[in-house]
Amino acid sequence: MASPNDELVFLPLGGLGEIGMNAALYGFGPELERQWILVDCGMGFGGEEHLPGIDVVYPDLRFIEEERHNLLGIFITHAHEDHIGALVEMWPRLRAPVYATKFAVGLLEARKLSEPDAPKVELNEIVPGQRLKLGPFDIEYVPVAHSIPESNALAIRTPHGLVVHTGDWKLDNTPYLGSLTSEEKFRALGDEGILALICDSTNVVREGESPSEADVARNLANLIKDAPHRVAITTFASNVARLRSVAEAAQECGREVVVVGRAMDRVVEVAKECGYLDGLPEFRSAENFGYMPRDKIVALLTGSQGEPRAALARIASDEHPDIALSPGDRVIFSSRAIPGNEKAVGSIINSLIEQGIEIITDRTELVHVSGHPRRGELAQMYRWTRPRIAIPAHGEALHLAEHAKFARAQGVPEVVRAKNGTLVRLAPGPAEIVDNIPAGRLYRDGNIVIGANERALPERRKLAFAGIVSVAIAIDERGEIAGDPIVDAMGLPEKNREGRDLTDIVADAVADLLDGLSKAKRRDPDAVENAVHRAVRAAVNQHWGKKPACHVLVIEV
Repeated sequence: MASPNDELVFLPLGGLGEIGMNAALYGFGPELERQWILVDCGMGFGGEEHLPGIDVVYPDLRFIEEERHNLLGIFITHAHEDHIGALVEMWPRLRAPVYATKFAVGLLEARKLSEPDAPKVELNEIVPGQRLKLGPFDIEYVPVAHSIPESNALAIRTPHGLVVHTGDWKLDNTPYLGSLTSEEKFRALGDEGILALICDSTNVVREGESPSEADVARNLANLIKDAPHRVAITTFASNVARLRSVAEAAQECGREVVVVGRAMDRVVEVAKECGYLDGLPEFRSAENFGYMPRDKIVALLTGSQGEPRAALARIASDEHPDIALSPGDRVIFSSRAIPGNEKAVGSIINSLIEQGIEIITDRTELVHVSGHPRRGELAQMYRWTRPRIAIPAHGEALHLAEHAKFARAQGVPEVVRAKNGTLVRLAPGPAEIVDNIPAGRLYRDGNIVIGANERALPERRKLAFAGIVSVAIAIDERGEIAGDPIVDAMGLPEKNREGRDLTDIVADAVADLLDGLSKAKRRDPDAVENAVHRAVRAAVNQHWGKKPACHVLVIEV
């Protein structure tokens, strides 16, 4: 039973403002004594934010780090990286038990937890449909259709009511592999009475309903059957249904499947352990590719998002040690470019076309479907669940705004536009935003995780835009210049418009500046450094039109 001071709150720390980096807290209890559960702990990708040297972005979980003594558990809805990718990095800061299905546990152990310095994460395997109780929370895993096995919504029961957190889902009555999103189950939850629906917004701007995975499987089978030579298919490695449909089509055509890329290898191993590839012939490794007849191969490749070191990019640039394609071979992009990756994907496509390779994408053939609901599917979900409160999730600002309008049009009485860091009180009383909590991003920089306010990030942007000039000056105790200053530049053009060497221009500017300083000022290293810094940037700007970063080292001899 709830006491008079108990509140049920929702606090997203990632995923409401971007597609990816999902992390959402649910809290119950009095304001200063709440108990919490965390749903998902995902990552984003640095390339989408144009941060030089940053590949991976994590949600800033400082709020729950400080409250970790009240964190009862971490619940993973499914195994996509934008839902589990931050878990291993963030877990030592949280140290709460983790609940996930067998497939998600397998991928975590195969990719991150197998590394020598990985933490010993407390993993608890959950069966889809299972229900467990932690403190004031009663959490039920509700299977849904999505583009990876064992995806689940969460039905979170509390003394103040039932919240349904959909995770990623779609409606697909023929998913080829995996679960259905059960109308019967969600209607039953609606009949029970849903206080709040926290729902996927990814495809809310698209009308109608998504095609079925079975439709894609049939079309891929035809494209493999009709190909005169090699077929290479690139897709998200985690889409096991797609991998299985390709393998079955290859088997029917007398072809063998060659798996290329570490991410694909990992997923295949975990999928085998979970039984999702039962009954199929063994896949061949990349080393076998060159010894197989051209019309007997289907290659499954990583690199559908244009990743520069993935298999497909290396093949396109003729840098792969085992795989080469020839004119007349067929490459199928069984995927859609994530926003921000279009240019990299386009570059690979153009390179392959120039080599005489046939390219097929979802622009001309049904070779990919999304794992997220369009408006027609969302409308059905709202009819089944009939929530009192709707909170759009899993989307950028456009998706969240469109979903809010859509939910109101479905007759939902209360719609809350939340974003990362918004603390929403769901009950008691009407839903409302009651506080804003610090939330943001952390960046993986090499082997280090840094905050968004680190000087390195703006400095690196500046270096990428305008390069750097380094100047070393030796000055004796009398204020005399000892030898000529040393000037070096990186990232600058060699010459200006008139053909003068830019390094010579910088050296002349430094010499003129030093000649104009009194010996007393020269004996002040900080004054010399500041003056040279200004002079160098001004000189380069005059001749190039950009101000580089400038590093001045004054050595006293």
